[in-house]
Amino acid sequence: MRSKVTVVGAGNVGATAAQRIFDKGYADVVLVDIVEGLPQGKALDMLESGPVTGTDAKIIGTNNYDDTADSDVVVITSGIARRPGMSRDDLLHKNAGIIKAVTTEVVKHSPDCIIIPVTNPLDAMCQVVYRESGFPRERVVGMAGVLDSARMRSFIAEALNVSVENTHAFVLGGHGDTMVPLPRYSTVAGIPITELLDQATIDGIVARTAAGGAEIVKLLGTGSAYYAPGSAVVQMVDAILKDKKKILPCAVFLQGEYGVRDLFVGVPVKLGAGGAEQIIEITLLPDEQTALDKSAASVKELVEILDQ
Repeated sequence: MRSKVTVVGAGNVGATAAQRIFDKGYADVVLVDIVEGLPQGKALDMLESGPVTGTDAKIIGTNNYDDTADSDVVVITSGIARRPGMSRDDLLHKNAGIIKAVTTEVVKHSPDCIIIPVTNPLDAMCQVVYRESGFPRERVVGMAGVLDSARMRSFIAEALNVSVENTHAFVLGGHGDTMVPLPRYSTVAGIPITELLDQATIDGIVARTAAGGAEIVKLLGTGSAYYAPGSAVVQMVDAILKDKKKILPCAVFLQGEYGVRDLFVGVPVKLGAGGAEQIIEITLLPDEQTALDKSAASVKELVEILDQ
């Protein structure tokens, strides 16, 4: 019997994630959106690609959460982009309202699922899902670090002209300008990049990683990244449904780890059938800890705005 994955939000990120999960064939997919016809049309298009890609999985589009019942994993990509004249606080409260309503429906229909929030501002939206769901912290795991690390890995591979498969990168902290890429723990075939690249190149990779999303937005003119975010979601779904026990950087609710409490912040976790089964604590240098503390403070500021 195949697993069941629901993706809430049929926009670019949600549709990309849904298609790539469907293509793998190990899970049936439900694509949900409030816009009538949008998820149905996209899902039908994907379904008709099955004979070409060789997948016998099922995918449906719907406006009704009844169709999502008993999902194993639910990915939440719903939300709006910032519009002209809209303040950051306005966007935060608007998306929080959307995520809260979605979470209520998700919990009602799939009380045993693992939820992967993707909507920005990511860390704050994870907090909304966690509070609204009442789930244990292991079952609310935000997608951010996998994407940020993928971007850093791409830049490392480009700089050294090596396979991306040889690269590993660690990025901690909140998903945004204050993220904390860690060159010391980023490697190529096990060799730290600090031994392979000069400091100026490393600094450039770190800066480009932190601005990864903004760089794409600038190039596109309208819209934002979705191919890489969609793929990052799929890597997390893989690790959960296949119980891989894979160490991935994800946004999880910290309770004292890394000196952070009661906040969702990106750290390395063991991701498996139980969700975030273990938080991996690594030793940080003083400047790295300071940067992580700064990142956590930015997340806390957003959460405090939500509470107003």
